[in-house]
Amino acid sequence: MSTPIDFYFDFGSPYAYFAAARIDALAARHGRTVRWRPVLILALFKATGALPAPMVPLRGPYAERDTMRTAQLNGIVYRQPPNFPQLLLAPPRAALWIENEYGADKAATFARRCFEAYFSEGIDISQDDAIVQLAEALGVDGARLREGLHSAAIKEQLKTAGEEAIARGVFGVPFMIVDGEPFWGFDRFDQMEQWLTQAADTKAAA
Repeated sequence: MSTPIDFYFDFGSPYAYFAAARIDALAARHGRTVRWRPVLILALFKATGALPAPMVPLRGPYAERDTMRTAQLNGIVYRQPPNFPQLLLAPPRAALWIENEYGADKAATFARRCFEAYFSEGIDISQDDAIVQLAEALGVDGARLREGLHSAAIKEQLKTAGEEAIARGVFGVPFMIVDGEPFWGFDRFDQMEQWLTQAADTKAAA
């Protein structure tokens, strides 16, 4: 049985949003599933010494243009959030809590919904109320989630998730690992698809 694609993402990344909109279909074409793994990109930057694109001279304005162009070329609805960029803690904590309580499929559905809400509907998912409302629409117990968002256990779990990602060589988002092969960036989806095709051909010939 083919192993899942590990998909590392930060809810505040436009490119992770683009990847989130396409990765399940890509995986399905090759008989794969996706493990959605939320991390905080600031933890990755801290490990590498990198800076967010909007904070880098000259790169920030380019990144904004590239984001809009990438969305248009891929037919993905994108509206830059009013407070972009911002540190989003509630969504990854909620995704981990939902996975613990309701399973990976529900957590992945929640993650997709958060991305859509933030990058296409202008919903501020940094706020607990917004996160709880989105989760409740999926059948999640909002009162329990609200408590879980600020639990020491979930905070530690998110920290550990970042440390484990770094240990696997993850330094940015979106970041995908397929059978140990790393791919960084939405612009590497074509390469990842070719690699998956070759892997399937090699397996069939064996």
